[in-house]
Amino acid sequence: MAGGRTRDQLGSGPELTAEELLGDLEHPGGPVTLESFDYAFGSPATAGLYRLRGEGWSWFCKVLQHVRHWPGLAMMPPEDAALLAEQLPWRSELELWDEPLVSRMPAGMRPPVLHGIVDLGDDRAAVWMEDVDLAPPSTDLAQFTRAAFLLGRWNARCADPDLVAANGYAPGFALRMYAGQAVEYRGLLPLADDALWSHPWLAGHAEVRADLRRLAPDIPEMLDRLDTYVQTLPHGDASPQNLLVPREDPETFVVIDLSFRTPHALGFDLGQLLVGLVHAGEVPTAMLGQIATLIVPAYLDGLAAEGITGSDDAVRDAFATSALLRSGFDSFVYGLIGSEDPGDRHTFDERVALCAFLARQYDDTVAATVRQHG
Repeated sequence: MAGGRTRDQLGSGPELTAEELLGDLEHPGGPVTLESFDYAFGSPATAGLYRLRGEGWSWFCKVLQHVRHWPGLAMMPPEDAALLAEQLPWRSELELWDEPLVSRMPAGMRPPVLHGIVDLGDDRAAVWMEDVDLAPPSTDLAQFTRAAFLLGRWNARCADPDLVAANGYAPGFALRMYAGQAVEYRGLLPLADDALWSHPWLAGHAEVRADLRRLAPDIPEMLDRLDTYVQTLPHGDASPQNLLVPREDPETFVVIDLSFRTPHALGFDLGQLLVGLVHAGEVPTAMLGQIATLIVPAYLDGLAAEGITGSDDAVRDAFATSALLRSGFDSFVYGLIGSEDPGDRHTFDERVALCAFLARQYDDTVAATVRQHG
């Protein structure tokens, strides 16, 4: 995976014109301008982001692609690249508008209005949707609580065994793929590099390195344990950036960018809700503990509102374990080491603190569970 690298850093496919992206799709009319903008390669299935503007209206476009088109494949071992290209469901984001998911969204959640999908050929598709007019940015903790509650309700509704079985993937499939590729190559290998960790920016963080290396051999057991819990079809990337707050209806979340669309344990979606704004540099790592303390009970309340009770320990474990696997081992931004930009140093230190927090959270959660049930 390419992590935070941008399109320009990795290279990308050719820029597309409005005519190519629209195909036969009719827009509201009048002269139009097309804007493209840079983005982090968080998903190998994303090929481009665009906005089409006309007089008094605008549409947003996301271009999806088969993973074989992703430039980041060249940075992976060939056998892993081939497996990723073969198995990652590049069109899974389109499930956002499928009746089984939409009908299970609780009041207060909805997908963006879908204007149309244009087949671009060669396993690429332009998805035209509502260009949401966003409310002013906010880090109000009440939004985290409300998002966690609604995610709990939605996850509970999507824990329907028939819906989970219809997905066709084994429990934890996407997280296992991530653990075997991104965590292995972007996480564990750098953690084992003594020369890297002797750098002054890292030399004072031996404790977090030791904690993560201690936990690394337990990854297979972690994944197996997650598979024993109640499974749901999660959002998969439920960071605040993907739960848009529209200006005209600030009590509603417009849900975008589904990911990791295979069954995962209840609690999985809390991980990205916790770390998403920290990854983006919009929330300090020092707030992680406060956010975690709020979102877990709210999520459990959401589950209870849909009739799922008695699973508090499993949900807490699944949250702490999947957050560690998803973001704890490989959130270091080693590429910033040595930068003379104070902002880069701050970002680097914040990411180290994030990894340290997730390791501590995992240890504290597992230890509490052992004390309670041992």
